[in-house]
Amino acid sequence: MLMMTAFVQGCSPASQRPEPLQQGLIYCSEGNPESFNPQLVTSGTTVDATSAQLYDRLLDYDPERQEFLPGLAKTWHALDQGTRYRFELRPNVGFHQTNWFTPTRNFNAKDVIFSFERWLDPTHPYHAIGGGRYPFFSSSGLRSLISKIEQVDDYTVDIHLRRADSSFLANLATDFAIILSAEYGAQLLQQQQPEQIDRQPVGTGPFIFEEFRKDAVVRYRRNQDYWRQAAAIEQLVFSITPNANKRMLKLLTGECDVIPYPLVDELQQLADTSEIKVTSAINPSVAFWAFNTERPPFNQPLVRRALAHAINRSAIIDAIYQGNARTATGMLPETSWAYAAQESGYVYDPELAQELLQQAGFPQGFSMDIWAMPVQRAYNPNAQRMAELIQADLARIGVQANIVSYEWNVFRQRLAQGEHDSVLIGWVADNADPDNFFRPVLSCAAKQSGNNRARWCDPTFDQLLLRAISEDKRSQRTELYRQIEQYVFTQAPLIPIANSLRFQAQRTDVEGLTPPSYGGLDFRQARRLEQEPQQ
Repeated sequence: MLMMTAFVQGCSPASQRPEPLQQGLIYCSEGNPESFNPQLVTSGTTVDATSAQLYDRLLDYDPERQEFLPGLAKTWHALDQGTRYRFELRPNVGFHQTNWFTPTRNFNAKDVIFSFERWLDPTHPYHAIGGGRYPFFSSSGLRSLISKIEQVDDYTVDIHLRRADSSFLANLATDFAIILSAEYGAQLLQQQQPEQIDRQPVGTGPFIFEEFRKDAVVRYRRNQDYWRQAAAIEQLVFSITPNANKRMLKLLTGECDVIPYPLVDELQQLADTSEIKVTSAINPSVAFWAFNTERPPFNQPLVRRALAHAINRSAIIDAIYQGNARTATGMLPETSWAYAAQESGYVYDPELAQELLQQAGFPQGFSMDIWAMPVQRAYNPNAQRMAELIQADLARIGVQANIVSYEWNVFRQRLAQGEHDSVLIGWVADNADPDNFFRPVLSCAAKQSGNNRARWCDPTFDQLLLRAISEDKRSQRTELYRQIEQYVFTQAPLIPIANSLRFQAQRTDVEGLTPPSYGGLDFRQARRLEQEPQQ
């Protein structure tokens, strides 16, 4: 019988409050996970709560050395001119034993086949479970790239590609390419409860899922049998705290050990507090203002470029980031190997903006909505305030803007359905390949998956992307990405605004947890320092 602990909503506030942990950590998360399967989402909140805690992937990535590392695959190599990859799998890796599942075998090739075919094959019994969208795999092009996956033996898998692709391995090393248990999937089908695979998760990762109470808490315990070194902490708790001020208060009072996305104007106060330390990491991200190009008048490049020249990005960055960001000159940040120095992008020029609006047939301006995220992100710590600044800039050229927001999961759902005129949002790269800054955000495949916030599908752009990933020389790829940046600049489906740092604040007795350069949080090395006894 399944333990029905997942997705329980009813509980009094007092009983929802997690107690301080001596042998664990409390992380004050900014929101609820949408699912406990990162295959189904692109939300950073969900990735932080799931991917590195519960699961493993075939490959990992070291951003400092910029190289792939063995994960559940011990070795891998390309065959047939890069159109087939062989993965030798790691033996003696066990899945989680829980109150709802007891594995009878270790991880093997069947689990890789099951996990990949779930998002590859529309006829797979689990494909439609959870909505069947798989936005990362669609928007990154993996679903159309892989022609088949086959088991060679119990610990060898071949993945066949329709063409050579320079970004293939990088995409396999992302937080979304997790491995599920085929045996658990079969058990749930027999019990006629397949949806539980994403609610009561089973993986091979360093922590085992115990409980989720919406708007309250997620609890995990250490996987003592983890195939790598076991985590340092016995318990991990995500205390769900959407309000940034409440997160800060909980940190200061010791109710939380770690908080993400502290408000920029509170960083100095936190840094000056003896019990708190603030850490940061270069964030491979870009904040942008995207226009719904399916809706008039945003289907006109002239209108989009007019709005781009109407906003004072330097003033926005000063107000929102307070010196902790740079004006984005394109989609690629300076940390990308394909970044090419270029001019500052759209110059602030209200007169030019009005001229472009007149050319487009809107001499008196128009009315529009700006959707602002209700949550803080490293790339945009205060979307509401940013929207207000843009609203004031637009009023100067006769464009009246209304600011719209919803609860975060509702916001994302309505955004994916294309209900917005424009939206302030952004992108954090999943890997170091420059393709990851363009394809998941602006390609035709990304539009179909609901991840393309501009709802822009341009065959010329897609063809340039295809040429870039078909090249294996960095110099040639860099030149193609320069052309891609210029094309996006000319068409203006979105306006890059800022490249920023990712901040995290934590108690000084917490070590081994820093903001990640790529992907979600990883608590494997996190630990609490022993306190010296009072004299």
